[in-house]
This record gives sequence, structure tokens and C-alpha cells, in this order.
Amino acid sequence: MSVKGKKVLHMDRNSYYGGESASITPLEDLFKRFSLPGSPPESMGKGRDWNVDLIPKFLMANGQLVRMLLITQVTRYLDFKVIEGSFVYKKGSIYKVPSTETEALASSLMGLFEKRRFRKFLVFVANFDENDPKTMEGVDPKKTTMRDVYKKFDLGQDVIDFTGHALALYRTDDYLDQPCIETINRIKLYSESLARYGKSPYLYPLYGLGELPQGFARLSAIYGGTYMLNKPIEEIVMENGKVVGVKSEGEIARCKQLICDPSYIMDRANKVGQVIRMICIMNHPIKNTGDANSCQIIIPQNQVNRKHVYLCVFLCADIYVCMISYAHNVAAQGKYIAIVSTTVETSDPEKEIKPALDLLEPVVQKFVSISDLYAPTDVGAESQIFISRSYDATTHFETTCDDIKDIYRRMTGTEFDFAEMERKKNDIFGDAADQ
Repeated sequence: MSVKGKKVLHMDRNSYYGGESASITPLEDLFKRFSLPGSPPESMGKGRDWNVDLIPKFLMANGQLVRMLLITQVTRYLDFKVIEGSFVYKKGSIYKVPSTETEALASSLMGLFEKRRFRKFLVFVANFDENDPKTMEGVDPKKTTMRDVYKKFDLGQDVIDFTGHALALYRTDDYLDQPCIETINRIKLYSESLARYGKSPYLYPLYGLGELPQGFARLSAIYGGTYMLNKPIEEIVMENGKVVGVKSEGEIARCKQLICDPSYIMDRANKVGQVIRMICIMNHPIKNTGDANSCQIIIPQNQVNRKHVYLCVFLCADIYVCMISYAHNVAAQGKYIAIVSTTVETSDPEKEIKPALDLLEPVVQKFVSISDLYAPTDVGAESQIFISRSYDATTHFETTCDDIKDIYRRMTGTEFDFAEMERKKNDIFGDAADQ
């Protein structure tokens, strides 16, 4: 908005950048935030060596957030490292996610005959072009369901699970009965992101996710934006049903439009669920990941018999694990941080994430939070108040970017245009693989 010439004032009640998605430093502040008694033990190293994300997310290397960063040139303030592996859970063990024909044939996740069928499926997806009937093999991208595509290639339930949840990154199985084109494009995104750097399709900013909001704040300031931390919000000032300002410490900042997260204006948001997140500090990498310094593990809902209805909506029941380490300047030397997250289904959320915790043991220190999820009750056309959705349990920014694009469309009346990114010739992230 600043780059487009809008006059922007960014107010935050917190003393740090990023709100819910901040990185907490030093480690002593993390202990205080979770009301843990005492100080971190000396074995955890210097407190200033830690930058712990409250909400774990990775960036798809060829995904929407990277494209947004390129368009806005926030990349000038950030350095990234490639996540070393992407894994999927099956019957108590984890396996590398196969996303190419070569990996499919080498994977121990499937039997010999299923490998061949899955390889044919991947070749079909890679060649599929909705504008070229010759590539479709009788599949109608707008009518054929993904369930029917899986049947066409005779893929079993375990393969369907990791394809839908670890490659296409769906949170539920609702996609199975939807037109297949969206799923095909999602799998292509995963494969293209993986092809960019080789180890995994994910990137992570050095020094933690808190660098992202700080990067946007710095760019906004260059274009005249103003950022105020420690600024309590006393009242959203309305006239004739429309926002005209924000009151803070007795003063009113006038505005024509307001963007905020649900916590600032709860009477215009509905609760749609809960997420449990557990931050685990460890002295070791996760077993069976090849001693990777970073990785993602997805535990599909069907692998742990998770499915639940909340307010007549099927919730995401997958369990996600993000692990980063000292290699990303977020932990003391030799230390690892794994963050487990999932949508809450029962009255015992910690029991729900036990399959993930079993993969992480032994754990030195745990920090547990349970957060309510909110969604706006209206689009903001009349009030000109545009409310974001709460961060979900997924370990990537794709759903968050969908929310950003939705807010942009509601504010401006036009779609967010990625065409500018396509015209950029320089790959700002070109050195990520070397790092």
C-alpha cells in the first residue's frame, strides 16, 4: 500500500514487530511469555542466540509469498536458507516425500507396482496443460474429480494421503470430490518449488519469521509509512457506520480504511476453531531425517484417525511439524527447535499431538499454547474495516497469502496482480542453495 502511494500508519500494541507471528528473543522472554518459573538453564546457551517463532511457517520457493516479496522488493532486507527435507508420516515412521519420477521409483514409501503407478501419475501431472487436450488423457480439468484421477492411476489410500496432504498441501479430504485442476496445479507448485533448490520446496528466513514483518515495515518507511510499537488501541472511531479513525492514548489518528487482525475488533469476527502449537527445544535433529538441520513433517489425518466436525465444518486434522536449528541463527549452537501444530478436536489437545511428539523425543523444554481461530463476519465494504483471518495450523504461507489477496481485493476492488513478478529477470533468492 505504501509503494502504491497510500499514506500508511502501522500501529501495534506490542513492543515487538509481527504480532502473533513474531520471533521471540531473548530466550528469557519466551519463558516469561509462557509463565514458566525461573530462567533458562545454562545448558541452553546465551539467551540472545535464540529467535523462537510463535507461529511456525515456511515459504514455498515458487509460492505466493516469495512472489509478493519479489514484487515489493522486501527481499533486500532478508536472507533465506533452504529447508533440508520434507517428510510424510506413515504407520509410525517417516519417509521422504517423493515428488519426482526418480524419487518415486527409489522411495520406500510404496511397493514396486505402486511406485510405477505413482510415477505415471507424476508424469501425467507434469505434462498436464488445461489448454492442450492432448495432455489430458481423457481428464476434464473442470469436471473430473481428483478422486476419479486417483482411480484412473489405481493409487492406494496411503499414496492418496501423502499426495493430497504432503504434495498438494490440502488440510482436509474435501478436495477429492472437487474438479481436479486445482490439485494438479498444487502438485505442480510443489514440484517446481522443489526443482528450484533440490533439497525441499521450502525456504526459511535467517533469524526467524520475525524478519518478514520487519522487512515490510522498513520498506513501508522508505515510501513514507510510519510504524508505532507499544501503541495501545483504545477505540475504533466510527461515523455513520464507517471507520474514520483509531483512538490511542487520548489521540485520534484519522483514516479512510483500516486493516487489523481479529483481536483488535472482536465484535466483527467469529470463532471458527482452535489450534494447538507446542514449541520443543531439543539437543538433536529428528530421527530418520538424515540428521537434517531443518525439515517439515506432515502427519495426514487418516494416518492417525483424525476427523472432526466443528460448527458443521470439517476441520483440518493433519498434524504438522516444523524444525529449524542453530543453522538458521534461531538457536544456540547445537540446538534445535521443533514446533508441532494441529487443529484442536477434543478436550485433550496435547494428547492429539502425541504421534508428533513421539518423533521428537527426548525434548529438553516444551512451550504449549492453544489459540482461538477467528474469521471476519463481513467483507468490510460498508465499514471500510478489513479484518484478516487467524493463522491456521499449516506449515506454509499459502493460506495466509490467500487471505492477504482477499483483503487486497476487498480494499481496492481489484485482484492482486502477480504479472509484475513474472517480468522480473533477477532471481533475488539465487544464492539460497549455496547457503
